[in-house]
This record gives sequence, structure tokens and C-alpha cells, in this order.
Amino acid sequence: MTSFRERNPLTLGVVGTVLLAGVTVATFNYEHLPLIGGGTTYQAEFAEAAGLVTGGEVRVAGIKVGEVTGVELAEDRVLVSFRVSDAWVGNRTTAEIKIKTLLGQKYLALHPTGDAVLDPAEPIPLARTTTPYDVTTAFERLATTAGAIDTERLAESFRTLSNTFDGADEHVRSALDGLSALSTTIASRDAELAELLDNARTVADTLADSGEEFDRLIDDGSVLLTELHQRRDAIHELLTGARDLAEQISGLVADNTEQLAPTLDALDEVTGILRRHRDDLDRALELAGPYFRVVNNAVGSGRWLDVYLCGLVPDNRAPCEPPDRR
Repeated sequence: MTSFRERNPLTLGVVGTVLLAGVTVATFNYEHLPLIGGGTTYQAEFAEAAGLVTGGEVRVAGIKVGEVTGVELAEDRVLVSFRVSDAWVGNRTTAEIKIKTLLGQKYLALHPTGDAVLDPAEPIPLARTTTPYDVTTAFERLATTAGAIDTERLAESFRTLSNTFDGADEHVRSALDGLSALSTTIASRDAELAELLDNARTVADTLADSGEEFDRLIDDGSVLLTELHQRRDAIHELLTGARDLAEQISGLVADNTEQLAPTLDALDEVTGILRRHRDDLDRALELAGPYFRVVNNAVGSGRWLDVYLCGLVPDNRAPCEPPDRR
């Protein structure tokens, strides 16, 4: 058998590089591997995407069981690919795109049914899928449609209808008079209605453009609430401990009122005396300053006292004698 050192280093390098590349590819695509992957991939046909995007949740009975892996156009319909793990999907399963948040975020809801497992190679047909009603799109269409109405012609039509039935029954005339008044009101408020519809369209566009920010805000709030829920017991114990501490302090003060009262009264008297003699204390501290400074200079060099005796030796007496001022 050839030893490792005797093998061709070029061959070893090529084999090692191929193995390393294979491990790297498998690491980044482990969810798609047959044995250790993250589930089974299915497909479903929809009449429209309805705002569903890649990465959206897949739920069964409200529980997340996977995610959407792809949304693509297939002729006159939309083909949605999704991966499901830990959930049974039958051969008569129905799929529905539902609204997750009020801001228009969607998720894929599955309703598993059937007497056999769904073949991943067979998409859920269009007959067993439904799409939601998009409120934002409906408001935009309403604004566009209402903005295109000729209010003057509408008012004229109502007036003509009212004049036509002028000789009709009293109840009919009252109803038509009401329609005529309504048409007149609409015509007189044409500018206000147009502005209102434009504002509605602007609000809808703003909400649609800020969907990610609102989603992130809601997710952050959800994380905060989850953390508070997880720490509920600790917060409860903290509040209970604070309440017990307050009760203990109240009891301590109540039990020692007789002992504390004379002490507090004496302390109040001492404080009053110090307050009345505050100026004297300030003056005393001011006068004591030079003294303590000299003492500090004498003892500040170590554990001894610095003293200079002038004139102790006769030869050194001259510096101590006062100068002759005659």
C-alpha cells in the first residue's frame, strides 16, 4: 500500500479541493438534501400572487409548518413553491393565500385532506386554491373609478329622472326629490370628494410603501411582549418582594416610633443650634486654616516632626538675631 507521503500531491490537492467545494455547497443547501433537509417541497397554482412573496409563512391550522420558496409566473397563472416539514399533506389538500397583517402581509394556508400523501411532483391545481380580497387594491380602484365619474352629468341625470316622475305618486316623488338633492350635494362637493379620494389613494400608497417598517415595528413589539411573558414570573416576584419590603419598612417604623421620636427631636435641636451658629463655625474654620496648614507642614514629611531651633549652637546664632535697624 502506498504511503500518504508517496502519493501524488497534485492528485491529493484536486481531490481535497473537490471535497471542500462539495461540503461548502452542501452546507449552504442542506435544507434541500433528501435525508437531512428541512422538509418536502410542494407547488400550488393560483390565479394571482396576491402579495405573497418568497420567505412567507406556510401554516396549517394557524401553526407555521414551512415557508414559501418561490413565486413565479407560469403562463396564465402563478406557481407557488413551498416547503413543508413535520406536517402531513394529502392528495386533496386545498391552499389559500390569507392576510397576515392589516398592512397587507400574506401567508399560505394549507387545509390537508385526502386518503393518500400528495405527490410533490403534482402541483395543487387552480380549482383547489383561492386568493384573498386585497383591501388596499380595492381602495385604489374605488378612488380611480369614483374620480372618473362626471358629477355634472350624474346630477343632470338625477334631475331629469325627478322631472320625469313629477306626476307620480307622492312617495315616488319624495324619493326622487331626495335623489335630486343628493345629486346636487354631490355636484356641489365635487372638489372635496376628489380631494378625499386623492387623500385615500395617498394613504393607501403610503401604507403599501411603509409595509416593511410597520412589519418590523410589529415584530419588535411582539418580541418585547414575548420577553415580558417569559419573564412574567420574575417580574411578579420582583413586585411581590417590593410590596413585602414596603410592608416590612412600614412595620419597622410603626414599631420603633416611640424610640425614634426622641432621637429625631434631639437631632432637630442639634441641627437648629448648628444653623444658628453657622457664621461662628465658618469663622472658626477660617481661623483654624493657617494653624492646620503649619501643623501639616511639620508632620507631612513622615512619622516625625520637623522642628528648626535657631541659635542652639553659638556659631549658628547670627541668623537668629534681629537685624540692627539703627
